[in-house]
Amino acid sequence: MSQENYEPSASPPAHRDGRFSLMMVSGVVAVVLGVAAMAIPVPYVIESPGPAINTIGRVNDQPVITVSGKDSFPATSGSLDLTTVHLSGGLPDSQVNIFEVFRSWLTPADAIYPAELIYAPGISQSAVNSENSAAMTTSQEDATAAALTALKIDYRTVLAVASVPADGASAGILKPDDVLLTIGGKNVTDLGVIRGVLAEGQGRAVALTVRRGGAEKTVSVTPKAGKDGKYLLGIALQNKFTFPFDVKISLSNIGGPSAGMMFALGIMDTLTPGELTGGAHFAGTGTIDPQGKVGSIGGIAQKMVGARNSGADYFLAPAANCGDVLGHVPDGLRVIKVDSLEQAYEAVSAIGAGQDGSKLPTCQ
Repeated sequence: MSQENYEPSASPPAHRDGRFSLMMVSGVVAVVLGVAAMAIPVPYVIESPGPAINTIGRVNDQPVITVSGKDSFPATSGSLDLTTVHLSGGLPDSQVNIFEVFRSWLTPADAIYPAELIYAPGISQSAVNSENSAAMTTSQEDATAAALTALKIDYRTVLAVASVPADGASAGILKPDDVLLTIGGKNVTDLGVIRGVLAEGQGRAVALTVRRGGAEKTVSVTPKAGKDGKYLLGIALQNKFTFPFDVKISLSNIGGPSAGMMFALGIMDTLTPGELTGGAHFAGTGTIDPQGKVGSIGGIAQKMVGARNSGADYFLAPAANCGDVLGHVPDGLRVIKVDSLEQAYEAVSAIGAGQDGSKLPTCQ
């Protein structure tokens, strides 16, 4: 019986399964949708460390602080850095996506907040810039007043109307830039006088004498009770100063009130002989009022990182921010707690003179 060699024939070509094509299309669509979702703006604000700027130094070859009309002593060494925070997102014309938020979540120096905690709904970047610019101008004027107060240099100040809300008691009666001279027959020397007269009147109409456009004018305002029951004129007030010499602060693209304390220290250093810092590198933050009270600010964790990145060894922090300082101090940075310009000046002066700063108050 013969045996034949047998070789099976090749199989016919298989037809591509339609399910495979569907899976491919679904995969591509999923990737496209995923990429698109990553690009969709999300309602968050990212805070990250911003630059630190030496208030007794120069920016673009121009001194940050210039004094005219009085002897001054520009620093030749050391730093008194103001610190900043960079904000991203939260505005119609400045938004972030989920990828950027996730990246910041993985970055220890960054902080992420819901946009409504930072900005009013619908506010634009230009409006924020305008508000920050106004706050910076006020901060610089308050810093000059605080520095002159600390150095016992006389200046004049008056209270003026900053704005008049449309629903306030003074709407249509008082105007922005009106200088308040008297209220209820009493000279307006400070806000306490206004509060006292309104409290005594218990809502009765009060006579106000103001200076408007160089002329005096007497008007009558009927105060309205606020949410706390206190009677109010319904105006925002501002200090207007007349200084005996000119102090100019040249700094652009920086806004807000938080550089006040560092400006004041820079002005004091510029107006006094010698090197306040002794060549040491200080940084800090905090609002200031004309009496030298240091107030709290936001973003201090990011500001400390920015300070250390700029080479600062010491950081002046408002006492009211100590809760935000703890647990966020970068290695190598010594934080000094201050309540007033006087305390800040004494701390810088002591370290600048070579004294041991280890006993200065801290947030620990």
